[in-house]
Amino acid sequence: MTVTTFANVIARYVFNDNLLWALELTTYLFAWLVIFGASYAVKMTAHLGVDAVALRFSRKTQRILALIAVAACIAYAGMMLYGAWEYWSKFFYKLAFLEVEDVPFPHWIQTLFGLVEDGEPRYERLPRYIPYFILPFGLTLILFRFLQIAVGIFKGDLTMIIASHEAEELVDEARAAHDDTGASGSSPSQGAGR
Repeated sequence: MTVTTFANVIARYVFNDNLLWALELTTYLFAWLVIFGASYAVKMTAHLGVDAVALRFSRKTQRILALIAVAACIAYAGMMLYGAWEYWSKFFYKLAFLEVEDVPFPHWIQTLFGLVEDGEPRYERLPRYIPYFILPFGLTLILFRFLQIAVGIFKGDLTMIIASHEAEELVDEARAAHDDTGASGSSPSQGAGR
């Protein structure tokens, strides 16, 4: 994505020309980045969440609330996956002839994947089902991550979906590490001048 955008900027401002397909390709790549990023954020518990109320309850109640929350997330991800599959499958099965606006589909790639009929490529431009594939694939990943969290909460390894209090814990750990370093009589800056 960065290389495509950079190449288009150079082509536009240095050579007074542009890559016709660069904007469309960048848009599709950004969509892939966002959906993969959403799945990764679920894995890393990086999504925003409000746990001020949940933290006031006991650990057992927190687990129950977390199971309710993760059930809602699983239901939401499941509905989104169903909608994404319905949308994408139309492009794959019924509308496979539809192509994107500008992004070319090289002949050698079509040959590699068997998309050639009588030696001629089937597509001039990229078929829409390829960039749209991120919808069912990415939402499957998101659903999988929520199922992993549900199993972790059910087994007792986790008590919450998110970790919004993580920053406070990191500050406390850093403070404790700093205090330990000061207590031993050495500081990180003493060895820097050697």
